Amino acid sequence: MSNLLRARTVFICFAVIGAILLIAEHWVHVLPFAPWLFLAACPLMHLFMHHGHSHHHGSVPAPSSGEQRGRP
Repeated sequence: MSNLLRARTVFICFAVIGAILLIAEHWVHVLPFAPWLFLAACPLMHLFMHHGHSHHHGSVPAPSSGEQRGRP
C-alpha cells in the first residue's frame, strides 16, 4: 500500500468519525432543519442524477422515419 493511499484512507476514516461525532453532539440543532434538508436533497439528486440535463451529448442519433425499431 503506497503512502498516499494510506494517508487518504486515514484521512477519510478520521473525517467519517468526526462527522459522526459532530452530528451526534449537535443533533438537537440539526433536527429542526431535517424537513428542509430532505426537500433540498430532491433537486440536488435530480441535478446530479440527470447530469444537469446535458441533452445526452454523444448519444446515438434517432432512427429516420423510414426505419423501424427492433427489426434488423
